[in-house]
Amino acid sequence: GARKAGGFDLRISARDVLEGVRLGDSISVDGVCLTVTAFDDTSFTVGLAPETRARTTLDSLTEGGRVNLERAVLPTTRLGGHYVQGHVDGTGEIVEWRPDEDALWLTIRAPAHLMRYIAPKGYIAIDGASLTVVNTGPDWFDVTLIAYSQPKLALPAKKRGERVNLEVDIMAKYAERILADRLERDAPPVELKSVSGGTRQ
Repeated sequence: GARKAGGFDLRISARDVLEGVRLGDSISVDGVCLTVTAFDDTSFTVGLAPETRARTTLDSLTEGGRVNLERAVLPTTRLGGHYVQGHVDGTGEIVEWRPDEDALWLTIRAPAHLMRYIAPKGYIAIDGASLTVVNTGPDWFDVTLIAYSQPKLALPAKKRGERVNLEVDIMAKYAERILADRLERDAPPVELKSVSGGTRQ
């Protein structure tokens, strides 16, 4: 990456995601939706705002490191997976990798403000990889990576203790907002009582 006035540029070597790319297109980098500001036949450049750098793991990238890349879908695209926006909600920490025949179990510790949206059989995007949650605990959840997915993702190269970008299910956040508004609207009015001389009337 290279610093510039008021921001930070990140240049990434790539091939498949460059097919048909145009300036201003969005590409997800480790789950973070970023705007293409320059490109050639073998790489593209994106700009990182201070908010993006503070909320994600992109500042910890090193030259030569691998990242997960995904293009934005088109209206004509067949949607075969979960709906991922590329808007990272926060980060989690890898607690454990555990092999299970040709699959890999991954346990991640996540903060409480994200765990409230994470449920078994729901989805979670980890560094942009959309995966199904299997189990949850008070401050952790786990997923499995099938053999087919493992070589296609940069995620299995990460070690215990490393941080990952997390995007929770947008539908869970909408449901919470709708319920909160409804509870607030339907709550009985609070009865106010006057207080005089320290004694309730």
